[in-house]
Amino acid sequence: MAANNRRMSGKKGAQVGSGGQRRKGLEGKGPTPPAEMRKKHKANRIANAKAKQAARRPAPRGRGGKGTSEMVVGRNPVVEALREGVPAVTLYVQQFIDNDERVREALQLVGQRGGIHLMEAPRPELDRMTNGLNHQGLVLQVPPYEYAHPEDLVAAAFDAGEDPLIVALDGVTDPRNLGAVVRSVSAFGGHGVVVPERRAAGMTAGAWKSSAGTAARTPVARCTNLTRALEAYKKAGVTIVGLAADGESEIGELAALGGPVVIVVGSEGKGLSRLVGETCDFRVRIPMPGGAESLNAGVAAGVVLYEASRRRV
Repeated sequence: MAANNRRMSGKKGAQVGSGGQRRKGLEGKGPTPPAEMRKKHKANRIANAKAKQAARRPAPRGRGGKGTSEMVVGRNPVVEALREGVPAVTLYVQQFIDNDERVREALQLVGQRGGIHLMEAPRPELDRMTNGLNHQGLVLQVPPYEYAHPEDLVAAAFDAGEDPLIVALDGVTDPRNLGAVVRSVSAFGGHGVVVPERRAAGMTAGAWKSSAGTAARTPVARCTNLTRALEAYKKAGVTIVGLAADGESEIGELAALGGPVVIVVGSEGKGLSRLVGETCDFRVRIPMPGGAESLNAGVAAGVVLYEASRRRV
């Protein structure tokens, strides 16, 4: 009889004081997430490793040099960059992100454009990649811009049987102004833009957006020293024309704009630096009967480029 009781004591069933734990254990936990999103899963570790490797990959150096990789952060900026055709390598999407119209549009644009990797990453990894910025679960990696060498711009013009028409920027630090200048150079048949390597705007995502896609066909060259680059242009037979509020003549009076020319545009506040100004063959001014003291770099470059292209026709 005792043996019988021992066998019955092992019988399955609710235990006293279980608190309903067995019933809770039977409740569903929702659909199983993909392997890449499950912590401690091999696929999750591989996805995280790929995301880290892509974010840390160094940029190779070319003849004109390359910029640094850039991260566009936040849902609205990412969507706008994708709409404007800004080059992109990878779109990082936070795991378990709250889906909305911007997230859906970003994914749709990536699918339409093609060639952009789609990576899912945990929030701590995105926080690390963006240095704690409010990324809202979307981070777009823009590849380093491949700059041309200043000599390439002149060589391309001469090879095409044309007089070089180039814009050089001196002390322009706003990427939007750089993008606007690139757009004007493209519109008026110019051969490229030259920017200094330091203390100057580079081809960032903001510059790409301002160029309205023209940066894809208008080269931007980068030089270590703008004065030396201008002197090299002079030796190649190109006239250097600097824009200055106190220029000796007006743009309409300068016949040199009809030939091989580099137009140098300074910053809106400081204008041309001393050494760059002394290197110029001519310093011209834009007549402004309305009384404005100066124009921003993008507008000023557009005015002079129009005059140069008019003379060439």
